[in-house]
Amino acid sequence: MKCDYCDAQATVFLTQMAEGKTKSVSLCEKCAKEKGVTDPVGFALADVLLGGGEDIELPIPSGSSAKNCPECGFTMADLKRVRRFGCPACYQAFNAEVDAMVRGMHVGTRHVGKVPKGQMERHERRKRMNQLNKRLEEAVASENYEEAAGLRDEIQEIETQSSGG
Repeated sequence: MKCDYCDAQATVFLTQMAEGKTKSVSLCEKCAKEKGVTDPVGFALADVLLGGGEDIELPIPSGSSAKNCPECGFTMADLKRVRRFGCPACYQAFNAEVDAMVRGMHVGTRHVGKVPKGQMERHERRKRMNQLNKRLEEAVASENYEEAAGLRDEIQEIETQSSGG
């Protein structure tokens, strides 16, 4: 396969899935180096080549640009330019800065996701049943039969509701 920019043999292949479509770029080693694709800092160019690049301005906390990743030497300025980290160690090296950025971009810092319809109710019901069964065992162990009978009735009522009867 030939390089998309010259007629040399392609050795670097970039593929991106975007909106259900696959976009590919084939580069020879020389063009890949020239375009910065082999450098972790150069992957913004890959986004541009593949059509996925957006001009997103990331906030960088003050005083953080001098900090480097101990593994790859990536800086917060690189993150602003590329919008990706250079290696897995960057997440630990820039933990405080990333937390500040996430707080600025999102409502919270903990992803809760979406729960399928009815799943949360089942989870809460299961959790409540476990609590009631534990309290029932404790009531029986302490010979508090009046409380145990009330708990048993509550458990039966929840079981009846969940079975649809």
